[in-house]
Amino acid sequence: MLRATFAGTQLPTDCYGLLTDAVALRRIIRIMSKTSRRVVFGVLLIITLVVSTGGALGYLGRLTLVFDRHPGKSLAIVEEVPGPEDGPKCPIDARYLDEAPDGLRPEVLQAWKSLRAKAADQGVQLCLNDGKRSRQQQQKEFDDAVQKFGSEELASKYVLNPPDRSMHVIGLAVDIQPIESAKWVEKNGSTFGWCRRYLNEQWHFEYNAGYSTGGCPALVPSATGS
Repeated sequence: MLRATFAGTQLPTDCYGLLTDAVALRRIIRIMSKTSRRVVFGVLLIITLVVSTGGALGYLGRLTLVFDRHPGKSLAIVEEVPGPEDGPKCPIDARYLDEAPDGLRPEVLQAWKSLRAKAADQGVQLCLNDGKRSRQQQQKEFDDAVQKFGSEELASKYVLNPPDRSMHVIGLAVDIQPIESAKWVEKNGSTFGWCRRYLNEQWHFEYNAGYSTGGCPALVPSATGS
C-alpha cells in the first residue's frame, strides 16, 4: 500500500486505507486539533485588539459609540447617526416642524421626554424643530446658511463648522419652537438638565445632567462664542 507524508505523518494514499488505518486517523485528528486551536487563538487575539483599540479611542474622545438598540447590529459612531430629514408640522405653529427625537443619546432622549411631559402638564406644547444631526447633515446646514447669509463668517454665528463642533452632531442639543414654548423651557428646563446657551438663538437648548443641580451657565453671544 502506498503511503504519503502530511506534516511529517505517514498516511495511506488510498481512501480505504486512510479510513481503516487507526493510527493515521488519530494523527490527523491531533494535527487538525492543533490547527483549530491556532485559528481560534488568532481570532480571539484579533477581537481583543479591536475592542481594546476602540476602548482607547473612546477614552481619548476620538471615538464615541452609541449603545446597540437593535441586537445583532453594529454599534454606531454617534457623530454619524443622522436625525430625521423632515417631520410633521408643529401643531401650534405650522412655520416649524415637530420631528421625532431619533438619534439622540439615550439619556438625552429620556430627558427630552421628561421635559416635554412636564410642559404638557402645564398646558405648553414643545415642538422639536431640529434635534440630532449627522456630520453630513450639519455640513449641509452650514452650506445652506452660507447661501442665506452670504458669507461663512455670518453663517458660522448660527451653524457651527466644522460639523463635530456642533452639539446637534454630538447628540446633546435640540431647537425648540415656537418661541413662546422656548421661553417656557428657558425658565423651567434646567430642572431636567436643559439650558439655553446662546444669546442669538432663543430656541437652542443643550442637555447636561449637571445643569439640574448646578443651574445654567451664563449665555454666550453665539455658537462661535463671539
